[in-house]
Amino acid sequence: MQLDDDYANAAYIEGADQFPPRWQTAAAAFRKKLGFRAQKNISYGSTDREIYDFFEPEGVSRGTVIFVHGGYWKAFAPSDWSHLAAGVLARGYAVAMVGYDLCPDVRITQITGQVARAIMEVAKRTQGMIALAGHSAGGQLVARMMDPLVLPGDVRDRIENIVSISPVANLMPLLQTSMNEVLQLDEAEATAESPVNMTPPHGVNVTIWVGAMERPAFLEQAERFARVWGAKQFVIEGRHHFDIIELLEDTDSDMVKALLGVK
Repeated sequence: MQLDDDYANAAYIEGADQFPPRWQTAAAAFRKKLGFRAQKNISYGSTDREIYDFFEPEGVSRGTVIFVHGGYWKAFAPSDWSHLAAGVLARGYAVAMVGYDLCPDVRITQITGQVARAIMEVAKRTQGMIALAGHSAGGQLVARMMDPLVLPGDVRDRIENIVSISPVANLMPLLQTSMNEVLQLDEAEATAESPVNMTPPHGVNVTIWVGAMERPAFLEQAERFARVWGAKQFVIEGRHHFDIIELLEDTDSDMVKALLGVK
């Protein structure tokens, strides 16, 4: 369809097909290294994919980071991304990796609700601050958590920082892609689920990250999102849609510091 090429990340990334198995291998090795501090497939709902993985730091946790994966709402699982917890875990924060049902089994609106329920369950078992990070579709989902109708106030008030990485913040263009055969978006849902149409939240530090080598559509998405929300945008040189998330593994990266509110 008309905008298929605009949102075709893999077609413009050398060795794109090697990234998913590389992620899975790194994630499995990371969990093995953590041992008993890695808890896998904790249920928060009735379906097999309503699960999250939880990683505990050494000693008493300083707070909790919740990561929501991407994959255009139709691919991947929490266990593919465990290694991305390394940066914040090393700083003493617990990490939850959230899963959700995938399109076309559910609609994006339902996924938003699932992510909210997962966050509420994680909030019950933790204390202190919460930070949210999401990549691509996950970047849209963590932003949606700032809708007052999505999370209860007591949970939302604990969220101090949001890092939205290569987000799809405006879903309307996806109506003109063939992937919409799977997503099943209509104009009403695309409008309601687009963070660019939300009232920007108060009292939350939101930063938006995108690789300089990403498709122009993603650069435009990030720029508009940052402008509408009055958020700070970071365009990272030499990074594309698949490797920008590696910054989460580096405990000293600016992305990790933003996620934890470290100056």
